[in-house]
Amino acid sequence: MKKKILMIVAGMLLCSNLFGCGTGLSEPDDYVTNEGYKSVQEGGEVSQGDPSKAIPVEEIKVGVLYISDPVEGSGYSYTHDLGIQGMQSNLGLSDAQIERKIVDDSDKDATQKAIEEFVADGCNVIFATSWGYMETTAEMAEKYPDIYFSHGTGYMSNGKNFNNYFGRIYQARYLSGIVAGMNTKTNKIGYVAAQDSSNSEVTGGIDAFAIGVEAVNPDAKIYVVVTNSWYDPQKEEAGAKKLLDMGCDVMAQHCDTPFPMTLAQEYGVYGIGYNSDMKKEVPKACLCSVIWNWSAYYTSAVDSIISGTWNGKNYYGGMNEGLVEITELASFCKDGTQDKVSEATELILSGTYNVFDGELKTNTGEIIGKEGQTLDDATITGGINWYYQNVVVVE
Repeated sequence: MKKKILMIVAGMLLCSNLFGCGTGLSEPDDYVTNEGYKSVQEGGEVSQGDPSKAIPVEEIKVGVLYISDPVEGSGYSYTHDLGIQGMQSNLGLSDAQIERKIVDDSDKDATQKAIEEFVADGCNVIFATSWGYMETTAEMAEKYPDIYFSHGTGYMSNGKNFNNYFGRIYQARYLSGIVAGMNTKTNKIGYVAAQDSSNSEVTGGIDAFAIGVEAVNPDAKIYVVVTNSWYDPQKEEAGAKKLLDMGCDVMAQHCDTPFPMTLAQEYGVYGIGYNSDMKKEVPKACLCSVIWNWSAYYTSAVDSIISGTWNGKNYYGGMNEGLVEITELASFCKDGTQDKVSEATELILSGTYNVFDGELKTNTGEIIGKEGQTLDDATITGGINWYYQNVVVVE
């Protein structure tokens, strides 16, 4: 994949606004694509909003809720903050126009308090980046109809001042599954997951990864440990150790910390990073990373508010929009891995292959889907509550 990329100086451009900000990000170490933003601005249907509600760029103030400190590691909040920094750079916002708060997304009272503080500080755009903020954000959007609320992951929105944004991360998950399947020697692949099968976001990612593994290695199994928490360093570390002690020689993850990767390197095996490019932390283990380029969404969202074209619609981008991708493969990947990934990438980008195509067999023997059809977006985002046939849940 050839991407036009913009380096975002992650040396904490906005350090003074971050909680617990230190010097850990003093050098740029990630790239954020702006292709999604450009495609929104340059082509396709023009959004129909209300020009009378446009907010001048100098009057924009953005509040962002995070579940963990962005300066800690390379995980979920870190990656979202790279996107916020990218948006700030693209639109020319000052440091004073960005405000951040770190709040446990399971604490409704704390979430409500944080949003009230954003409002009191003059924020007119509020991004809530984690699933658990969803219901409280929906309530606050009704209370403050003149403020724009945008919630990452989940499914709720009101079509007015509260929308939902997420992406086709399963596309990149599938590609990373090909990488894992090509590079395992034990045919045991580990996966640390934040939530169980009741959560379609996590389960859909696991299944897409598993389908990718099977495409190149039908003998391999994916062993999943569930932490039941979006952010729990102790459980994530313990889960990774359990899988590695079982003999898993490639580790993947849907969790916030990089423990599955750092421990993989300690054990002398491989890993598939998530959220941002983790090779900077584990250069000897990282085969590739599944990454989000959140700047593509944040820039287009805030720009639509500035231009008066915000229409309240949900956003669901993918590889074609530049929102998700996998990083360049490590030089130590098995010969032929890049060829397989390139072939699959071309099929996805062309729309020839959609990952959840045809009949899909679950690990309980059920058949999902139909020949000649693919699962629709509503099912992918809210109805994948089953595991693919090569997935084994480790209790």
